Amino acid sequence: MEKIPKTMSTQHPDNVNTPFFAQSSIMGGEDEIQEAFYAYSHLGIQEQMWDVEGKEVDTYVVKKLLSKFESYFRKNILGQDKRLIMRVPNPQVEKAEAKVLLETLESIPRSYDANALFYDAPYAPIHEVILPMTSSAQQLLLIHRYYKQFVSGKAQQILDERGTTLKQWIGEFKPESIHVIPLFEDKENMLHAKTILKEYLKGIVGEQIPYQRVFFARSDPAMNYGMISAILLNKLALQDMQELEEEMKIRIYPIIGVGSAPFRGHLTPPRALKVIEEYPSVHTFTIQSAFKYDYDVNEVKDAIQAIHQSSTHPAQKLDKKKVLALMDHYAKAYENHVLTHAPLINRVSKYVPSRRLRKLHIGLFGYNRRLKGESLPRVITFTATLYSLGCPPELFGLESLSESDLAFVRETIVNFDEDILEALRYLNPASPCISHELSLWIKKHFPNHGTDERHLKVTNYIIEKVEQHQHHDLEALILQAASFRRFLG
Repeated sequence: MEKIPKTMSTQHPDNVNTPFFAQSSIMGGEDEIQEAFYAYSHLGIQEQMWDVEGKEVDTYVVKKLLSKFESYFRKNILGQDKRLIMRVPNPQVEKAEAKVLLETLESIPRSYDANALFYDAPYAPIHEVILPMTSSAQQLLLIHRYYKQFVSGKAQQILDERGTTLKQWIGEFKPESIHVIPLFEDKENMLHAKTILKEYLKGIVGEQIPYQRVFFARSDPAMNYGMISAILLNKLALQDMQELEEEMKIRIYPIIGVGSAPFRGHLTPPRALKVIEEYPSVHTFTIQSAFKYDYDVNEVKDAIQAIHQSSTHPAQKLDKKKVLALMDHYAKAYENHVLTHAPLINRVSKYVPSRRLRKLHIGLFGYNRRLKGESLPRVITFTATLYSLGCPPELFGLESLSESDLAFVRETIVNFDEDILEALRYLNPASPCISHELSLWIKKHFPNHGTDERHLKVTNYIIEKVEQHQHHDLEALILQAASFRRFLG
């Protein structure tokens, strides 16, 4: 029985502090090799996600890890004790990156060979890939079948008149099959995740599949439809996964992509058990950069251990019709706030510092995405921008909640008040992004919220400079404010 990781280190650039091993504040290349080792060996994280989306692809990650950190991996088997998982481009969405998918799949048998040689045993270091922006079973099946037919399957191809096969010439192509993990990131596909995954599982019938993992985004849905919608969408999808597990008689292991900001999931070392309580049926939680680098290392290690020792429980059961009705008017109010302030968000977002080497690539609401004529930055930059302006995006749309809506939200979202109170610590009443209606709603329902005075002081400077179109010190001020929050965005 495979041990499915409960923690997955990711490369999300939401950190304020630069880790001690990084060559510069903008991590990339060899820094990320070092990061994977640090996540495994120092923090005790069980799995590293290797993102090949939107950056120069390093398909030699396995070989580099084994050669640079030989003594560690002699004791900790890569592929068993520690897992490595690839996040690949979705060729249907990212046309320019389409062949990067093929390049990555081709590298899997080569990584297997390096691992097998190192351990003198058949351990597959990579046997799973994550497909972002999944919208159909066909997308998953094409990857699964391409690998079986054209990567591992080509071993049987005959090369000459003597009947020499590629396997005889080059050697075996292992593993013979890979797991494809769908990552669902938008409302429509999160609500149809059960149907999509069911069709995929039926499409690979005949194979011995002991389990299936499924990944749900938490940040992009928040940016698209507001924080409350993002939480409720995840809860509906997780409820559906439990039903699918019972129907298909196959274990389903959900993954949730949570960051440090309340807007993006509120997973920080002090709050690990709270987030598990919010999503009781989730098996794997992402450990993003702010979690790893913006807290004391011992606190981080203790939190990782607490997640590993936690148990999963049945998914929360919700009234889907009631949830969707509430989301409908709340998401519209949230969207109105975003559209109203989009020009300001775009202007200030240019001064949010980068933390990873990345090309601009498509996201659901990313660089090439437009909302009713307005383009917006990626979600971490979006969140950082609004916090820097003294207006946490968690607050957008709250004024649309009636008393009965609020009662339902508080009953359904375990940590709702705590999430909002944390966001309100960074509210600046002078923010240009706070409407009169929202301000009144906050005063009525959260009249005694706390304020981080240090953050307030810095955002006063930022707001003043933005209003006067003086941008030369903005990056330093944005970083200073972020240091008080312990996350960039």
